[in-house]
Amino acid sequence: MKDSFQILKDQLIHWHKIFRIARYHQRAAYQSHYLGIIWEVLSPALQVLVYYFVFGIRMNGSKLIEGDIPYIIWMLAGVIPWFFISGIIISGANSVYTNLSLVSRVKFPMSILPSITIARALPSYLTMLAIFLLFLLGGHIYPTVDWLQFFYYFACMCLFLYAMSLLNSTITILFRDYQLIIGSMMRLLFFLSGAVMDVTTNPDALLSKILKLNPFVYIIEGFRDAFFSRQWFFQSPWWMVYFWGITLLVLSLGAALHIRFKDRFMDYL
Repeated sequence: MKDSFQILKDQLIHWHKIFRIARYHQRAAYQSHYLGIIWEVLSPALQVLVYYFVFGIRMNGSKLIEGDIPYIIWMLAGVIPWFFISGIIISGANSVYTNLSLVSRVKFPMSILPSITIARALPSYLTMLAIFLLFLLGGHIYPTVDWLQFFYYFACMCLFLYAMSLLNSTITILFRDYQLIIGSMMRLLFFLSGAVMDVTTNPDALLSKILKLNPFVYIIEGFRDAFFSRQWFFQSPWWMVYFWGITLLVLSLGAALHIRFKDRFMDYL
């Protein structure tokens, strides 16, 4: 746990550096495009619209699920965080490797590289979230006190993604094929994490219990609990304890590996 506390301390100390570098990368990514920074809004908006037309129009997305929620709205509540999750897991795994030749020449806290990846993706996620809120209002689903849970599940998502990115980025340095394995696994998990299919329909079924072991299901279903006012997070105490136990385990393992190998990363290039 000592390594974990040291890693988290680095994030707090260098939070201003994380967002400054993230912003620099965002501007650099769009500087050669005619629309420039507008793509930060346009790209996520197009993603949401594509899913709306595919699932909302072509695949009868108006049908009701869970009683009175249109499927398209229910689906977007899962797909939008999945876009963020999937992008971070894939790019976060490569965050140290792609910057190693630069940061190795100066004194730089490499543990903040996964955080920079998360910070870079936030504008896109917030744009998609704003579009989703318009869909909620259009579907006559209005804010309630349950929506405050969003901040809890958002914190869960960010911390778990950081823990996974820290672990994956270290393993990727040691074993380059791991990056390809992650890409394949994320395509499979898209269907097993509840983004487009309800994996908790029969909570007593063995398959549902197995699928709920996936921490991504906890996050995605948590956002639905918040926006659709289904229940509070503390009403599933064992699931909450399980999620945080997995998160702390991954963070501890990732921190231990990162600190052990960070001074030898260049040897593996």
